[in-house]
Amino acid sequence: MIFDTDVIIWALRGDEKACSLLDETKELALSVITYMELLKGASSKHHASEIHRIINKYEFNIMPVNENIGHRAFIYIEEYGFNSGMGVPDALIAATAAESGMILCTGNYKDFKEIKDLEVKVFKVS
Repeated sequence: MIFDTDVIIWALRGDEKACSLLDETKELALSVITYMELLKGASSKHHASEIHRIINKYEFNIMPVNENIGHRAFIYIEEYGFNSGMGVPDALIAATAAESGMILCTGNYKDFKEIKDLEVKVFKVS
């Protein structure tokens, strides 16, 4: 399962439901875009260290952007960007999940609901 940025943020904040989901999931993955969003949002070097710690603790597989992912993200922007306001990071994250044949776990279902070839698991905060 590929996790969207918001789910990892909740785990970093100690949300029990988010931490349990990570504990219970066998194969955890992140788009490199998610990893960059997390680090960009860090408020200090200590916070960045906490992000690295949780990524290492759960042994996330960091999924790179490749040509197929870039092409699919381009299509998503063309197809869904005007109606949903989908941005480049979300398009790349969705394309990573779709190209990998993995479920995307997110609390932001509205950002991804129009994408027909994407399987989404909705996360709700406890």
